[in-house]
Amino acid sequence: MFGFLFIIILLICLAIFFIAKRHAINIKKQNGFLHSLPKYYGFYASLWFSIPTLCIVLLYSLFAESFVTSNLVNSLPENIKNLSDNELTLVLNNIKNFAVGNISDSSSFASIQQAADFYNAQYDLIHSVVLYSSLILGLLTFIYAYRSITATYRARNFIENAIYLLFFSSALVAIFVTAGILLSVLFEALRFFEVINFSDFLFGLSWSPQMAIREGQVGSSGLFGAMPLFAGTILISLIALLLAVPIGLLTAIYLSEYADTKVRAITKPILEILSGIPTVVYGFFAVVTVAPFIRHVGSLVGLDIASESALGVGLVMGIMIIPLVSSLSDDVISSVPQSLREGSYGLGATKSETIKKVILPAALPGIIGGILLAASRAIGETMIVVMAAGLSAKLSFNPIDAVTTVTVQIVTLLTGDQEFDSPKTLAAFALGLTLFVFTLFLNFIALKIVRKYREQYE
Repeated sequence: MFGFLFIIILLICLAIFFIAKRHAINIKKQNGFLHSLPKYYGFYASLWFSIPTLCIVLLYSLFAESFVTSNLVNSLPENIKNLSDNELTLVLNNIKNFAVGNISDSSSFASIQQAADFYNAQYDLIHSVVLYSSLILGLLTFIYAYRSITATYRARNFIENAIYLLFFSSALVAIFVTAGILLSVLFEALRFFEVINFSDFLFGLSWSPQMAIREGQVGSSGLFGAMPLFAGTILISLIALLLAVPIGLLTAIYLSEYADTKVRAITKPILEILSGIPTVVYGFFAVVTVAPFIRHVGSLVGLDIASESALGVGLVMGIMIIPLVSSLSDDVISSVPQSLREGSYGLGATKSETIKKVILPAALPGIIGGILLAASRAIGETMIVVMAAGLSAKLSFNPIDAVTTVTVQIVTLLTGDQEFDSPKTLAAFALGLTLFVFTLFLNFIALKIVRKYREQYE
């Protein structure tokens, strides 16, 4: 229903656009003057038609299901209405499945066919009401817009204000979504900190949330110490950055300063293919190829390297973020004014000296910003560490040891059927809040640095 109605609205808007545009052209021919271009009057009339119709469709998508379900419940026999919430939900699902053609067991409710027919009839009625009401309201608003088109009407100003409102609304939605995510995590985390002391969580050296479900162990000291998780996350991220930053930065210098146009046009897209590879593929690569290789090399030199070592995970994660570092650094280096390069060459400096003494210092704020963004990406990575990192929390900064990360523990704590009233499950939200705050801080610093850099040369 929604897709069909959307297509109808789109086609009518297209027709209205050309009708209003033609009307504006005729007005210009008659008066010899038209305030705005004819296309703005077409957009103006299309907006007047589409906005009311889309509002009705939005209301339908939000409230239709609950309205039909409420009417369906009211039509059921009293013995069905008096069932418990879980049993009533099961009966309603049975009816809905029967109504849409998914054959289900009808023995629980003798009049299930009648209820299914009622359910379909209600939806058919709502579909008709929505279709006709939206089209009628849209046509009325179109008539108003059509009649308001005159030679002096400022259609362009109307469209510009509408575009501004659209951009503002989009930004507002993004802000509200971010706030909603933060608050949803924050409320659950506060429930966790009512049981577990914040300092014990943040600075504790022992992480064993499974013990918290034992009687008498809830809130015991050290069970929810997240320091080993933070250490593992930082260790893996540092290994990734140690690989990605030099390779990414040198690649960016080559592409921006040494490579000719043809090589750059081929090399850069190939390099950025790495950023399009799903992280689960990187996880397979770490588990199947990198980890066994590192373990084999370690055995040759007499080192006992764990299969889930931080080194293997960090190397694969570093490969993943190389395109991020190289692309951002390339853009920053390319943005350095050409006049600085020419001035350096004019003073007798070589190309390498110009890069070291002029270009890199000028681009350093932007490069640092890109590195910080890559660091936040590495810290928040989930799939690679879930597949290739260890599960046991170990406070170690040895890259050949098996360590775990914050994201691994979040996935572990929330996998399967969980009760959201125990510290074991709520600990995932505390970890998520900590990770959110830390990555947000890194992104904030990176954006501030990049903004400062841009203001320097704009």
